[in-house]
Amino acid sequence: MPGRDVTLDALAAVTSEAADRAMAFWGADNVALRHWEKEPGQPVSNADLLVDEHLKKTLGALAPDAAWLSEETVDDPVRVASERLWLVDPIDGTRDFVRGRPGWAVSVALAERGEIVLAALVAPARGEVWLAAKGQGATRNGQRLRASIREELSGSRVPADQLLKADRDLVTVFKPNSIALRMAMVAADEADLVATVRWGAEWDIAASSLIAREAGAIVTDAMGEPLIFNRRKPVALGMLCCSPAIHGEAVARLRDRALAILQNG
Repeated sequence: MPGRDVTLDALAAVTSEAADRAMAFWGADNVALRHWEKEPGQPVSNADLLVDEHLKKTLGALAPDAAWLSEETVDDPVRVASERLWLVDPIDGTRDFVRGRPGWAVSVALAERGEIVLAALVAPARGEVWLAAKGQGATRNGQRLRASIREELSGSRVPADQLLKADRDLVTVFKPNSIALRMAMVAADEADLVATVRWGAEWDIAASSLIAREAGAIVTDAMGEPLIFNRRKPVALGMLCCSPAIHGEAVARLRDRALAILQNG
């Protein structure tokens, strides 16, 4: 059974509580909010750190045997020896969070032997709770999700601010800052394709990868290879989340870009 002793309801409750705590800091004019850059272009806030600490405690109580991997915690390589792993982004979309925009979410997933089996994505500023369990489907606010079934890449809806010249046969739709929410848009048939061609962290896509797959989408790395979680170096070469019928064509379009990333290390 997915998650064994951890139920999806329990995961939803813990993640929703953490999201409520984040909401207490949300907004550019919120006097409780403090934010800075970890590195140039990588914002973080006191809310990220507080939510991370809270989730480590509450998720640890749900599954004491599970190791921990989070954007805001120093990675402990001992996690690779664990059969189970929590993958957490306490606030995915921090840029939207600190600007008072709603395109952020608390993202939590449980992996077993390298595969995501439970996922919760809670976007409180949007009033959304996305949930999935392996083999049991995915929901948003209790409504079962059916992913995009688009059959042609050209004309596909992509959450993006702008497109490369080579991709201008695609159609831009609204883009939340959270990559997890953009992937969830494919799960909800509000987008047909989300792709990145750069080394990306496992915690960014763990929860939404299961949500999208359980809704009927396909999710791979940019080369079309399956995603494996709890790697020693917890990154993947890009991500491709899309309607199954356009996956092959999308991989072909991304291949040279992904190879260039590999060649440059």
